[in-house]
Amino acid sequence: MDVVVIGAGQAGLSSAYHLRSSGLDFAVLDADAAPGGAWQHRWPTLRMATVHGIFDLPGMHFTPPSPDEPAAGAVSAYFAAFERAFGIDVQRPVAVTAVRDAGDGRLLVESDNSTWTTRALINATGTWTRPFVPCYPGQETFHGRQLHTAHYRGPAEFAGKRVVVVGGGTSAVQLLVEIADVAATTTWVTRRPPVFRDGPFTPDYGREVVAKVEARVRAGLPPGSIASASELAWTPQLQEAGARGLLRRRPMFDRIVPDGVQWRDGAAQDADVILWCTGFRPALDHLAPLRLRGPRGGIVVDGTRVVADPRIHLVGYGPSASTVGANRAGRAAVRELRALLATPAPA
Repeated sequence: MDVVVIGAGQAGLSSAYHLRSSGLDFAVLDADAAPGGAWQHRWPTLRMATVHGIFDLPGMHFTPPSPDEPAAGAVSAYFAAFERAFGIDVQRPVAVTAVRDAGDGRLLVESDNSTWTTRALINATGTWTRPFVPCYPGQETFHGRQLHTAHYRGPAEFAGKRVVVVGGGTSAVQLLVEIADVAATTTWVTRRPPVFRDGPFTPDYGREVVAKVEARVRAGLPPGSIASASELAWTPQLQEAGARGLLRRRPMFDRIVPDGVQWRDGAAQDADVILWCTGFRPALDHLAPLRLRGPRGGIVVDGTRVVADPRIHLVGYGPSASTVGANRAGRAAVRELRALLATPAPA
């Protein structure tokens, strides 16, 4: 192939759309058995009403369904319709295990039972498969249950439980509010005081957030997420939660004890469950054989192009890790790869 795309979420499908008219041969590989990218794995109680917004894939408008529609089903159906409409033949399920340098200018993309040879690579694997849980002293002694946002399936399983929710992002506050209706108690803890935004999320504000993440990746640091660089939207739902006293935030605890969590001053909170809403890391382990990471722990990219290897573009990574950013990044990556691959392929 001229180009292999790994991943068929928003970033991968956007890239494939632009590859269709590029004159380049390409294949799209996806680890999931069905369309929908990470959206198909979202918790069932995530409704369209509480999603920040779905930006259109190129060439196909997303008509928002009922606000009560589960986001997992609605967005997955949209992605499936997009693949059909534009004839994008996604090979699935294909779990890529490694990408290696073939030694002749090409790359080898390996899965458990197949290998693709390609002149260039668009990596669009996102973060959903890499949930991050920080380490705290005493974590292994906890007698209750610990789970991450990625494994949350709804509030019913927390009925009558004492729940500690860890994290300062949108997912943390959404799940906190859901769980509070059925839990015995909820405690919200964050590393930094949360900042709520009263005004709208304007394009200028969005560019400001993206610029913060872009500065990190240009400096060779791990990117952080768009969500972590954003303020919390002061929605009517959260205003109501604040009035009920659900958003009383406590600073991060210092250690975990068998029956709960404990702060440095000796204060403690009994808990049956710790829910880690602590984000995700880019799913890039399969790129490890290429040794793309720099001394500061991140992969330096210029736009989407990996500075250390211009054959590789990371779409949906760092500043393009949002629905609107992934669309623009897919177009830009294909434009750069067309220029790079204008020379004949090696014999």
